[in-house]
Amino acid sequence: MSHDSENPNADVQYHLEVAPDDVANTVLLPGNPERLEKIVAFWDEYEMRAHHREYRTATGEADGTPISVTSTGIGSPSAAIAVEELARVGVETFIRVGSCGAIQPEMAVGDLVITTGAVRQEGTSDEYVREDYPAAADYEVVSALVAAAERLGYDYHTGVTMSADSFYAGQGRPGFDGFEAAGSDELVDELKAANVTNIEMEASAILTLASLYGLRAGAVCTVYANRETGEFRTEGESRAAETATLATHLLAKMDAVKREAGVDRWHAGLSLE
Repeated sequence: MSHDSENPNADVQYHLEVAPDDVANTVLLPGNPERLEKIVAFWDEYEMRAHHREYRTATGEADGTPISVTSTGIGSPSAAIAVEELARVGVETFIRVGSCGAIQPEMAVGDLVITTGAVRQEGTSDEYVREDYPAAADYEVVSALVAAAERLGYDYHTGVTMSADSFYAGQGRPGFDGFEAAGSDELVDELKAANVTNIEMEASAILTLASLYGLRAGAVCTVYANRETGEFRTEGESRAAETATLATHLLAKMDAVKREAGVDRWHAGLSLE
């Protein structure tokens, strides 16, 4: 039985400072607030709707499709707050747009990684559900992201992402003054052997919460670092933004096709044309 608790949200959400009329049904979720301008550059029009703490929100249109973006800051705790409050104002689809480190040798800096599922190494989702509950991306969102990357001609990979709570120790990097966390020297090798594709810090919490609430979510990240080669460059950031924007338009087309066909889920037998 739940205990009564205060509710900090009325019509306007406490952290995001958005109301139902401020956002579209699909919201892109970058971590970095500065990435917002790079995302809306691919839209036909947009308007800033809110800015509070690390959360910046804009809403507009891309190819005639309503679309929003809300920055989440770094890590799963703040990303979960964004999903919680956006869901409360009616958002149904979430697409993380971020950067990551690749751990498979064939993945180049600047490539895209489209997440199909995630290892829940972050602790936020553990506070919602048992640890063996899967963090799975919605297949419609994955399909739309793949179709968008194909149409745009961007090199991409699909696979399992690991989401960590730490950029340094939690991702097998040395801490200050050479500190090494227990097991950090084996972490990347173990993940690589398990065919995990990349490491970042938000996807598994976003996917878990969306699944718990019956919502759609996915993630597309640009590779900034290759942990095999030691290469690190902030290159190709706009590719993830453009891919997620086009995927939002394709998801809207999927939803229209579903309505016309009288079905609940899009499948390969239904055209997007």
